Amino acid sequence: MGRFSHAKDKIYSKMGEGTFGQVLECWDREREEMVAIKIVRAIKKYREAAMIEIDVLQQLGRHDKSGNRCVQIRNWFDYRNHICIVFEKLGPSLYDFLRKNGYRPFPIDLVRELGRQLLESVAFMHDLHLIHTDLKPENILLVSSEYIKVPDYKDVSCSKKLPKSSAIKLIDFGSTTYDHQDHSYIVSTRHYRAPEVILGLGWSYPCDIWSVGCILVELCSGETLFQTHENLEHLAMMERVLGPLPQRMLKRADRHVEKYIRRGRLNWPEGAISRDSIKAVLRLPRLQNLVMQQVDHSAGDFIDLLQSLLRYEPSARLTAREALRHPFFTSNRHWRL
Repeated sequence: MGRFSHAKDKIYSKMGEGTFGQVLECWDREREEMVAIKIVRAIKKYREAAMIEIDVLQQLGRHDKSGNRCVQIRNWFDYRNHICIVFEKLGPSLYDFLRKNGYRPFPIDLVRELGRQLLESVAFMHDLHLIHTDLKPENILLVSSEYIKVPDYKDVSCSKKLPKSSAIKLIDFGSTTYDHQDHSYIVSTRHYRAPEVILGLGWSYPCDIWSVGCILVELCSGETLFQTHENLEHLAMMERVLGPLPQRMLKRADRHVEKYIRRGRLNWPEGAISRDSIKAVLRLPRLQNLVMQQVDHSAGDFIDLLQSLLRYEPSARLTAREALRHPFFTSNRHWRL
């Protein structure tokens, strides 16, 4: 397309790369602003995901008049079989911010502000009968790149960075599905995948809520809650952190997952692939202990919220709208950021 070649000399830098392709920072001459252009690999499945993303972004844009919930699409075009999507330029992802900050946790008051916005964006999508299915810190972007430095009370010789603004937006809608579509396949990035997805029980809106729970723990601790690459170990980690999986869920498990279950319970540690795997599970603390190690105030409300987001039974999890009414967000006792 002519427009892209015309703007080619205005490519500033590569902002990111993934399996889908790459993202370039560019100057948009027409709008006179910096933009991010996602250039999708010329492969059928990535092109299809890009077309889904464009469709979802346009729908979200029609309903999100303020543009505060999700990244805004400016334009899109097909250039030599590469779908190119032009976005407003935002700051770093929460994951990149944590990584560049030595995986130091965020203060609980910042976690509250980020959590509130995340749940508002998820509630907004769910109201439109859309399920994101790939919520993770990499797909939540700070609006601004600016940060401040503050003393790190755990290591007085160091300072740590905090975002100057807590404003965030959701990105990456290539896996987003409508509520009425087929929900039997595997979704979500491994660490943020809900138990019903692993067990092949079908999934819906609550799979996004599970991911939000995992993300909030990661923001307050600096570390991924379920650092795993294998189903049985993942389920064993869940049991270690959250208690035993309900028998009724294990009994209904898909035949591909049956090998992980023996006599109505998880085949663990017998079925572990290695001793290292068993050690990795044993190293994990219970959820409330993990939070208490990190959070100096609001811990009780925060633990209660997390337990309500990380319930095994999808139907028992809070909805995004219910979560926003939880005392962790509404109580007057909070310190202000």
